[in-house]
Amino acid sequence: MLAVRPEPGVVASTHAEIRPRTVVRPGTPVKKPVRRNSVGSVVMMTLATGLVATMALPAYAFAPSETEGSFSATATTEQTKAGAQQVDVDAAAATVTVAQDGFSSTPQEVLDAAAAAAAAAEAAEAARVAAAASMTSYAASYSGPSAAEFLAAPAYPTFDLGSVYSVASQYQGVPYVYGGATPAGFDCSGFVMYVYAQFGISLPHSSTGQGAAGTRISEADAQPGDLVIMDGHDGFYAGNGNILHAPYEGAAVRVQPIWTSDYYIVRLGI
Repeated sequence: MLAVRPEPGVVASTHAEIRPRTVVRPGTPVKKPVRRNSVGSVVMMTLATGLVATMALPAYAFAPSETEGSFSATATTEQTKAGAQQVDVDAAAATVTVAQDGFSSTPQEVLDAAAAAAAAAEAAEAARVAAAASMTSYAASYSGPSAAEFLAAPAYPTFDLGSVYSVASQYQGVPYVYGGATPAGFDCSGFVMYVYAQFGISLPHSSTGQGAAGTRISEADAQPGDLVIMDGHDGFYAGNGNILHAPYEGAAVRVQPIWTSDYYIVRLGI
């Protein structure tokens, strides 16, 4: 071990150097000495090393996968990348007529009307079948002279309105039968036709035809035996605003007040 010699004039000492003591006056702020910490140096070195390592990572480390939707381009982005677009429209396009599609629906009221018409047709057919059956029964139930036979040999060769009404009154109570023209059953015009045939006067089996066969007169001049003509119906004038007629299915020949003002009077034989 080498001995260290002190320089001339310097006294060697084995004790630590004694520094003068700092005297702090009252009210003077005390400045703490800054200690250099080795831990701070270690932290700084670690951060620097991590930064360098991060910069050295390959670029593909940050590339998104194909399934990462958050990095996919939106429709707006794609349109922007495609650039501005321009569409040229032919001037003739303004004259094109737009037609409605060939599809339509049937309104409920039309369906209801069709159903009602079908029901009415079915009821009419049922009535026709019933009338045919009634006529068959009706024809078998009468054996007297027909209107045609009376025209060939009139029961009352002398014609006057009073006699006509008297003969017609005899048939009160005969049931209404559609198409009937004998005492087995009458409809309105069949009743008139059968009575007038007994006086040798031929009339069609139709209320309209019978109205056209005579002369129209005023209601004030009407007498029992004249004809009361209505729309689709007729009968004998019975005086005092009444009519003798075969009214409708289910009823019988009878006298009753005229129920409408829509009628006129026709006289035959003049």
